[in-house]
Amino acid sequence: MIEIDAVESRIIGCLIEKEITTPEYYPLTLNALVNACNQRSNRDPLVNFDDDDVTTGLERLRAKQLVSTLTGGGNRVPKYGHRLQERLNLGRREMALLCELLLRGPQTAGELRDRAGRMHRFGDTDEVERCLQTLAARPEQSYVTLLPRQPGLKEPRWALLSGTPQATEGASAASSRPRSDQTDRVTELEGEVASLRQRMEDLEQQWVRFKQQFE
Repeated sequence: MIEIDAVESRIIGCLIEKEITTPEYYPLTLNALVNACNQRSNRDPLVNFDDDDVTTGLERLRAKQLVSTLTGGGNRVPKYGHRLQERLNLGRREMALLCELLLRGPQTAGELRDRAGRMHRFGDTDEVERCLQTLAARPEQSYVTLLPRQPGLKEPRWALLSGTPQATEGASAASSRPRSDQTDRVTELEGEVASLRQRMEDLEQQWVRFKQQFE
């Protein structure tokens, strides 16, 4: 079973994203990978990793055979690529969904469809749901899980089964404990903020698609 922590998740997610969206710059140098991890767009939470953070994460990922290092040839500095697709034997659409979950944590199927669209264009939300259910039901290891719907949110969210704090047993246990009124209010406000953020991102996606019609 593959287990990765939050730092490793961010590194792997960035490598997948850059391989698909900017293949001309892939594999990534350490500097490019640090910048990708600390990127302000399409990241949640925002982080401020330094070279040591990423180097240590890469060493752990190499030990798990999830990252490869390219040296020599015309490369003045080492470059790094992921081996997740090779290890898991997944297609482009599955990798796109895993990438978004690695980079942004738990999300609804609708959010995943919009955000992963730059890596794979899904026909509809049902296709995303079917793909997620397949990832959740893989016999050798389930990769995603459907979280209980939170107060203030209309739809349940999908999360990585391992590698993100939100998907751990501790988080599930915490969600089942009685909450105070104050905690419920905070959760409600967080849900409203998430909903507003999603509406803004949906509008941005619609604007991009609208502009593409005239390009």
